[in-house]
Amino acid sequence: MAEDRKSFMINEGDNGVVNIADEVVAIIAGLAATEVDGVASLAGNLTSEVISKAGAGKLAKGVKVVTGDENDLSVRLSVNIAYGYEIPKICQQIQEKVKSAVENMTGLQVVAVDVKIAAVSVANE
Repeated sequence: MAEDRKSFMINEGDNGVVNIADEVVAIIAGLAATEVDGVASLAGNLTSEVISKAGAGKLAKGVKVVTGDENDLSVRLSVNIAYGYEIPKICQQIQEKVKSAVENMTGLQVVAVDVKIAAVSVANE
């Protein structure tokens, strides 16, 4: 479905144009979210270990990037959290980490990071 792919133009200068595919933004956001303590995985059980083995392209499945005006965007994530963590605190950390990572790596403006808690993961011990 190549026609469904979108990209963001971040630089148009003397040397040419730089476009970033929305899937790249989704991968950055997903990786940032999985780095937060208490996030067990993205929806679909995509952990950082699974991603490193299967490829980062799989990560975009748990993340949706919604375009806004020009270089503004919103990120929607579905995550599974580990049992015993405070949901509001984890969500705030996810929002801050994702916003920071996407903005620092791409130069795009993140206007919202929406987090959906899909499940609570209970470790089998």
